[in-house]
Amino acid sequence: MVYSHIDHDLMLLLGGIFGILVIASVIGGILALRYSGERRNATIDNLNARIRSWWMICIICVLAIVVGPVGSVILFAMMSFFALREFITLTPIRGSDHKVLFWCFFVFIPVQYILVGMQWYGLFSVFIPVYVLLFLPVRTALVGDTTHFLERTAKIQWGMLITVFAISHAPALLMLDIPEYKDQNIKLLLFLMIVVQMSDVLQYVFGKLFGKRPIVPKLSPNKTVEGFVGGIFVSALLGMSLFWVTPFSPWEAGVMSLAITLMGFMGGLCMSAIKRDSGVKDFGGIIAGHGGMLDRIDSLCFAAPIFFHLTRYFYT
Repeated sequence: MVYSHIDHDLMLLLGGIFGILVIASVIGGILALRYSGERRNATIDNLNARIRSWWMICIICVLAIVVGPVGSVILFAMMSFFALREFITLTPIRGSDHKVLFWCFFVFIPVQYILVGMQWYGLFSVFIPVYVLLFLPVRTALVGDTTHFLERTAKIQWGMLITVFAISHAPALLMLDIPEYKDQNIKLLLFLMIVVQMSDVLQYVFGKLFGKRPIVPKLSPNKTVEGFVGGIFVSALLGMSLFWVTPFSPWEAGVMSLAITLMGFMGGLCMSAIKRDSGVKDFGGIIAGHGGMLDRIDSLCFAAPIFFHLTRYFYT
């Protein structure tokens, strides 16, 4: 059962999110009117496309929350499905790998998220990094195609680890039994997503406003030292201000936020390396203004496992 004060906190948090979206939509609409016709600005068009996409993303998240833990698990399972699809599409494989991929998409993804839904931590935490990791090369070898065997196997294994195993740690937060935090774990999941996603946005904003020195020029010239420092610092402060929806004290929420934003930055950097190597800007186009699913959750891929295990180790 969920108590009324918990409902109030959750409603306050969601109200804040949608309030920010309303303000952003109004600003975007004013800018679109001001720069319409011949003065039309591509950056503003992209901004409004991103705002519309965020409306869609937030509404889907709210629906998942209304449905309950099952809805959240299904939502992240779908995200993993599309993210793995984009990853495999961008890192070409051979036709002989289709049988292996069938197992990945239609057996291993469902099993991983069923284990999360069952709150079976012992098997959820080793299913992909142990059993699937050993199964995939064996199934590939049985096909009989040895061309680039190691490369093909490594791509599929890494794709499963990042887009399925790592991401599944986000809904797995709902399984944690935290003292004096019963039935409130959905707010912990929202805390993770808000801090990580806002870090991405703030790093972009600070980079555009003050960025001069690229961190890795050959990899991602848009990621600057100024954007990194400003985005990470403000995101840590944001996380600290949201301590009231977590089991953390203000300074603990700040440290947690710092850890997941740093991991999120590393995730974005690694995914940028893959795109740069493949010569593309985005992993896909499933989300208007945002690129592909993996473009949206690249930071979450690296942040979710760290946040889950830090919380489990120190707070359960």
